Amino acid sequence: MKRMMQWVMAATLICGASVMTSCSKDDDTPEVNPDQPVVLNCEKPAYLKAGDKVALISPSYFTPMENVEKTADVLRSWGLEPVVGPNVGKKVDGQYAGTVAERVSDIRWALNDPSIKAIICNRGGYGTIQLIDQLTLTELKASSKWLVGFSDISTLHGLLTRAGVMSIHGTMSSFLAKGGTDATSTLMRDLLLGKVPRYEVPAHKQNITGKATGTLVGGNLCTFTPNLNTQADATKGKDLILFVEEVEESMHNIDRQMRILQMNGVLDRCKGIILGEFTDCGKEFTYESVEAMLHEMLKDYNIPVLCGFPGGHGDVNLPMVMGANVTIDVRTDGATLQFNIDGDQQQVNTGSISAPAMSAALRMQLAGKTE
Repeated sequence: MKRMMQWVMAATLICGASVMTSCSKDDDTPEVNPDQPVVLNCEKPAYLKAGDKVALISPSYFTPMENVEKTADVLRSWGLEPVVGPNVGKKVDGQYAGTVAERVSDIRWALNDPSIKAIICNRGGYGTIQLIDQLTLTELKASSKWLVGFSDISTLHGLLTRAGVMSIHGTMSSFLAKGGTDATSTLMRDLLLGKVPRYEVPAHKQNITGKATGTLVGGNLCTFTPNLNTQADATKGKDLILFVEEVEESMHNIDRQMRILQMNGVLDRCKGIILGEFTDCGKEFTYESVEAMLHEMLKDYNIPVLCGFPGGHGDVNLPMVMGANVTIDVRTDGATLQFNIDGDQQQVNTGSISAPAMSAALRMQLAGKTE
């Protein structure tokens, strides 16, 4: 019995060593460390030309058909051909623009139709987090076409950036329906047609000076922070330029979301930060502004922070190319934001842009606070 036990033990050790050797030999792929940043390398979709088709879809909350039809008229005035998604106009559970399956179906329809060259989302609100596991990075990469939106659409920007496709953080149907002749709309049109803005931004007292280059990620803070460690998490990349904006959130919740990013190592991976609009946000602390509060958090990172960029839920929401390599140069006399992509460069002084005041009802609708 003793000799048999010795034989079994020896055989077990030999087999175990054989298995270990076999696994080591057959697996030539380096072990992936989930804590290591991913490489973000996004390609730019083709710019549009006259006559190109543009899909209008609703991945989040319901949009009145009146807004969609007015937006279609704006696109026609730009020389483009609007195509409305098959499920646009539906309303589920009082707010959603269709079931999860219907909203995903419209995204796939727009991606897979080769005649459609760009996609504009009708509205944000809430709901794209439900779509993260319904789409694959492979199918998003295969289509490589512009997608435009902001607010809750930040989730889709994250997915596209992880898939390796640039997208546009820009205005949607709820705003375009106002006429499409304001700077917010026309600069987005120009970008789709190949005119790339180079933004000159006025000085801001909470700026932190410096120059940095990296990949632009982010968007609406309370939308993209819950996506950490999912396939929509573009903040998992390295050498980031992080863009942050918010609407109708308390200071303490903004602080909370930023602390979550901090504890997950996101701020350590940032080369620079752009703070956009913090529209109608709380003032429960003694900080004079949200930017002042965030300045205190960010000042020890020794990276440039560009404050006051007109992007988000304010009256002006200038387009930005997410996933693009960008350079920010923050000086005492102002700052610049440059997209390092091909196209005709267009100098834009953000301090000279004004817009008719947005109604409180429209702002709340864009934020998804009301129907």
